Amino acid sequence: MVQTIGTPSAVDFTAARETSWGKARELAHRAPLPLAARTVPLAAASGLTLAEDLRTHHPLPAFDTAAMDGYAVAGPGPWRVRGVVRAGAAWGGRLAPGEGVEISTGALVPAGARAVLPVELAAGGDGWVSGPAPSPGRHIRRTGEDAPAGTCLAPAGTRVGPALLGLAASCGYDALRVRPRPRVGVLVTGDELDRGGRPAPGRVRDALGPLLPSLVAALGGEATGVRHVPDRPAGLLAQAVREARDCDVVVVTGSTSVGATDQLRRLLRDAGARMVVDTVACRPGHPQLLARLDTGCWVVGLPGNPYAALVAAHTLLAPLTAALSGRGLARLPQVPVSGDARPVPGLTRLVPVAWEGSGARITGGHRAAFLHGAAVGDALAVLADDWRDGSPAPLVLLAG
Repeated sequence: MVQTIGTPSAVDFTAARETSWGKARELAHRAPLPLAARTVPLAAASGLTLAEDLRTHHPLPAFDTAAMDGYAVAGPGPWRVRGVVRAGAAWGGRLAPGEGVEISTGALVPAGARAVLPVELAAGGDGWVSGPAPSPGRHIRRTGEDAPAGTCLAPAGTRVGPALLGLAASCGYDALRVRPRPRVGVLVTGDELDRGGRPAPGRVRDALGPLLPSLVAALGGEATGVRHVPDRPAGLLAQAVREARDCDVVVVTGSTSVGATDQLRRLLRDAGARMVVDTVACRPGHPQLLARLDTGCWVVGLPGNPYAALVAAHTLLAPLTAALSGRGLARLPQVPVSGDARPVPGLTRLVPVAWEGSGARITGGHRAAFLHGAAVGDALAVLADDWRDGSPAPLVLLAG
């Protein structure tokens, strides 16, 4: 079961206090402990997070190995060729000065060898080879020169990607100890939503049902499904949250404000939930929240407007997912940001940007309900209220 540290035991749902954007990210990451670790085969570990350090069982390389095709030689030349050694095999003798063996890249270098003479520089025949004398150790990868035995190659909390899988295999691992993906259920609320085709007059097409499962996967979670919940009759949302028993996190879109049809805060109050974040001082994405039910399930409330919901997901859902997965809070790179955006006193603005040289430029089309800027952008720029055109700003890289 997920555990919580440092969250309040009582919630005042009547007067929400806005949390700064940076603090909200930190609170969302600090709230849960990681999910219980498990051991999985390498083939099933991609995208998961290491639960313990990846260490070398033996030196890398495990033996002196040839770095080039050629001749392993001892002493000054010319050299009498005593045999051939290929990768995966060994030559059992020991070379004396003036002797050598033909050798392939990756093969075990015989005892007594001083260096490897590349085949391109070698000449000879009738059992002899000559060429410029290589310097001692030339073209030989020595035992442990990449990593001695016991070296930490990747710390716990590292996300497993293709290169790490190859590294683990080269170290002799067949399985890894990892954190599983958090299971995330998505509840999309709103009587006004159409789920296919062009929306009818007075209605809008659901954008978050298609958006969120992909975003959850990109953040390292596993979407267990999308359920659409009508606003009326009241109580359907509370029932849907209760029924999400197989989830570590339930994401609710819409219903996060205080309007007549907004039910989320009311159901959290009635359920005795513990609030971690209740509204964030940012635009868009202000009516967002993070709470924990007594079942151990986390609830993330996102605004119903698509771009606002995307901002809120990167504010609360991304750090929560990282923490449950055992990863650290992502550091945000800072680059100069240029373009037209008006800072809001006391608030953080998040606007989509695209790379432009060594900086980033604000893209158009980022009203709360419009995803165009984010769809063609590379990141969200986090603009403080004292930001000015061309000054540096942190970037949240868009998952995808």
